[in-house]
Amino acid sequence: MIKAIVVDDERLVRKGFISLFDWSKFGLSIVGEAADGKAALELLTHTEVDLVFTDITMPQLSGFELIEQIKQRFPAIRSVVLTCHHEFDYVQEALRLGAIDYIVKTLLEPDKADEVMHRIAQRFRWESSFRAGAEPSGASERLKADAALVCCPLTEGAGKDELCRHPALKNFSLVELHGLWLFPLLHLTSEPDWQRELTQLLKGRFHYAIVTGLQEKELAEVKRSLEEHFAIAMFYMATDQHDTIQLSFTELQRFTASADQEEQLQLLDADMADVRWALYPDAWEMLICRLEQLRASAEQLQQFGISLCQSWSSLLMHPSEAEGLRAELIRTRCWQDFKSWLRRFSDYAQRRMLALSFSKEVFQCMLRATVYIRREAAGKLNQVDVADYVKMSRSYFSGCFARFAGMPFGVMLRGIRMERAKELLLTTEMPVYEIACAVGFEDDKYFSKLFRELVGSLPSEFRAERVRTGG
Repeated sequence: MIKAIVVDDERLVRKGFISLFDWSKFGLSIVGEAADGKAALELLTHTEVDLVFTDITMPQLSGFELIEQIKQRFPAIRSVVLTCHHEFDYVQEALRLGAIDYIVKTLLEPDKADEVMHRIAQRFRWESSFRAGAEPSGASERLKADAALVCCPLTEGAGKDELCRHPALKNFSLVELHGLWLFPLLHLTSEPDWQRELTQLLKGRFHYAIVTGLQEKELAEVKRSLEEHFAIAMFYMATDQHDTIQLSFTELQRFTASADQEEQLQLLDADMADVRWALYPDAWEMLICRLEQLRASAEQLQQFGISLCQSWSSLLMHPSEAEGLRAELIRTRCWQDFKSWLRRFSDYAQRRMLALSFSKEVFQCMLRATVYIRREAAGKLNQVDVADYVKMSRSYFSGCFARFAGMPFGVMLRGIRMERAKELLLTTEMPVYEIACAVGFEDDKYFSKLFRELVGSLPSEFRAERVRTGG
């Protein structure tokens, strides 16, 4: 039974409030009353109390001051504010000081009274559960709680202070991990008010879930598993729905990358380089399936997307569309977001294909040709080689490729070589003649002349200027 007292300087109001409820129906009993804050503190020193209902405006000690005193001297006791003020500032101040809820006396109608007290009793029990599941004193200790609410930040600035300030969480015990926060729960609840408060606080700012099966688990093991697996589990499980995700500790541990993940991702990147998946449903399904199996992280998938943008945005979409696509990539928060992003990239590719009036087969040949040109640009590459590679006649390939790239084959090849030359000039100390050879020119004098025509300076001047300006 929850033992409660009522504190109000108006005797009739106090008695009326006490007589309004069938307290036992909510698992509460009134064990005392006081006319002011000072008398309430005296009562608490010799009476076992769990919950205090207190008015705000009282002589000697205000309700706000009483809540602060209770928090310092009787930290296990919870408070509920009784107020005639419905102003936001009063409510926020009460919650900031640690009150678990508030009741506006002027709005407390008899037909609504039971609903209000049911909410308060539920809130008290939640918080008691959370406090009882507090962090053990040592790393070798075991958790008392079977479940915990776990949160990890999605945006810059989202952190512990924000979580602890919010009324839904501020009075709960907290276990701080590396980049994660855990609020132990002794029992689960589906109470809608609490769920709504969590959603309001966490949606878009944090990934969050209730992890079960923690009771008697060593804290060190729980910390290690959460730090290793929680972020990736949330990335793949999060949706746009408002329901709180719930998963077991065992399920959480299954969200792990394969031992050769990096190698497999590199192979996948090479396999999917010609973006066939953007055109053909079977290739799309294969890409999605392989990415899901690899459990690629958000960072790895974003890098995959950045690579796609760098390789294809100038060929498949307008610059403003490419900029929007890059901005959208940064905002991806979960696997569903990233799949939507890939689908949008695919849509741009297909629109470009329709704008050129190419069949899928011809358009795919242009994509494969582009990948091949970039890969072989440093060698003795000509248009015939590329046409043979994609199994097209030279003349037909020449016309199609010029339409696709917006420039003739030779112009694109030179551009690729010059970009590679600029990179080598800035990142290595290779002599100019070696760079010329490395990017596909046998005659370094011709390379320097062409470089000056296209870039506006000789290779040595380009390097010196960038070194001088720090660019």
